[in-house]
Amino acid sequence: MKAVTIKRHLRESFKSLKRNGWMSIAAVSAVTVTLLLVGILLSILLNINKVATDVENDVQVRVIIDRGTTKKQEAKLKKQLQKISGVKSIEFSSKQKELKNVVSVYGNEFKLFQGDDNPLSDVYVVSATSPEKTIKVAKKAKKLKHVSDAKYGGASAKKLFKVVASIQRWGVTISILLLFVAVFLISNTIRITIMSRKNEIAIMRLVGATNSYIRWPFILEGAWTGLLGAILPLIVVDALYIWLYGVLSESLAGTSYSLLTPGTFLWEIDLLLAAIGIVIGAIGSGLSMSRFLKI
Repeated sequence: MKAVTIKRHLRESFKSLKRNGWMSIAAVSAVTVTLLLVGILLSILLNINKVATDVENDVQVRVIIDRGTTKKQEAKLKKQLQKISGVKSIEFSSKQKELKNVVSVYGNEFKLFQGDDNPLSDVYVVSATSPEKTIKVAKKAKKLKHVSDAKYGGASAKKLFKVVASIQRWGVTISILLLFVAVFLISNTIRITIMSRKNEIAIMRLVGATNSYIRWPFILEGAWTGLLGAILPLIVVDALYIWLYGVLSESLAGTSYSLLTPGTFLWEIDLLLAAIGIVIGAIGSGLSMSRFLKI
């Protein structure tokens, strides 16, 4: 395709956007709303997957000691835990320390449970040599005397992955419906352009214009519509995630879990949203042409 032809197609696509006025704005708005929801949903799902993976790969087992267990019995329990295959290290966490952790995460109102009112138990935090060993260590630790329970991240991860799978199914369904709406509005916008230029298109065909020569301005108009609709979602999703990352990172600072850092994946989401916008715009144009252009 010659440079002059490319310039002509680009010029005509911009003119069509301006000529359609409010219909173009409506189509761009539909793409904006769609991509905004898709971008937010992707950010949430990717981080849920990240946290779920962190939980699953957590090699720590929290061995909760029965209340009323003496220091001598706790020392004996520690020796028994050390003998379990796959145990790397053991750290003692008193019920006072456990309460401080609760207060730091959930708020100062839990300070009411200090002293004799503390309902928590002493805990041995057992680190396994690998994620695969965690389950075995937890099961063996749970059978020992003076152990109330033995919890590990993998158990929570299984439940979390079920929730993630459900969210993904609903998210994909909603996203597809929204994309169809956006394609429909873009298709209608391009249809108005085609109808208003029927005579011009007929003359172009009479003078020998090829199908691709007639088609490209409309395809480009749809692509521009999709790209323009992607600009605001890119800005909003990036700004919102960077703000939330700063807020939530403080809460997760004392844990082994973390969110995806903005620099590692936001640019990928930006490119994906821009590509989706261009594609649904082009598809909308293609649908209009197949219906209303006899070429």
